[in-house]
Amino acid sequence: QVQLVQSGGGLMQAGGSLRLSCAASGGTFSSYNVGWFRQVPGKQREFVAAISRSGRYTDYADSVKGRFAISRHNVENTVYLLMNSLKPEDTAVYYCAAKSGPYGSTMFSPDEYEVWGQGTQVTVSS
Repeated sequence: QVQLVQSGGGLMQAGGSLRLSCAASGGTFSSYNVGWFRQVPGKQREFVAAISRSGRYTDYADSVKGRFAISRHNVENTVYLLMNSLKPEDTAVYYCAAKSGPYGSTMFSPDEYEVWGQGTQVTVSS
């Protein structure tokens, strides 16, 4: 089973950009679909974006569509989340997660994922 280690994040002004990385080790990364979620205190973990094993399919939450871009480089065993035009409401702890099996509507539910990264804080100031 893969292990996921996240990097990136931090503090950014509204309108700026950040890139999050999710690096995998210990397994066949190309066998996993990958999702990004975010969570603020007192709220449930929220779907942000997902990408299929090959990178052919992607999905985004409506709140980030057109601003965020998910990509993967299987040779590097890494998935990226590029976040542009950041807004204060994007402030959250961001998690990457890996899921085996088919890519589809189950990508939107955090309960379907098998492996999680450690989380990274993103704070957007107004």
